[in-house]
Amino acid sequence: MKIAIASDHAGYKYKEIIKAHLQKQGYELEDFGTDSEKACDYPDFVRPAATAVAEGRCERGIVPGGSGNGEAMVANKVRGIRCSLCWDLRSARFAREHNDANVLSLGERMISESQALEIVDLWLNTEFKDGRHQRRIDKIERNREN
Repeated sequence: MKIAIASDHAGYKYKEIIKAHLQKQGYELEDFGTDSEKACDYPDFVRPAATAVAEGRCERGIVPGGSGNGEAMVANKVRGIRCSLCWDLRSARFAREHNDANVLSLGERMISESQALEIVDLWLNTEFKDGRHQRRIDKIERNREN
């Protein structure tokens, strides 16, 4: 599975930790930046990562930030993206099972490193349940304005 990954300065540390963790597991990653903890603007990095997922160049995306809120907002502006901000294992499981989330947002200032890695692993390995949930996903896509 190829994963797009991007962050701003506030999520940079977790981006690098997640990258190393996933590379050890054999995932292919495309890093859209940033490349340091120097202050920057998350839309500059998150939008290209989300676009790569929407266009099928990457199967999933992970976008850590300070809180993860802004990253999720930017990603969700891209048609075809269902980005979920997850803060624990339950939210990560439901994001995949019920919402077929294809981008994961995490808040570096909100959760520990170990929690972040547990969330990433669960999120990547949880399948969408389809069924009644697909009807809702279809409505999300039909009702997009852009």
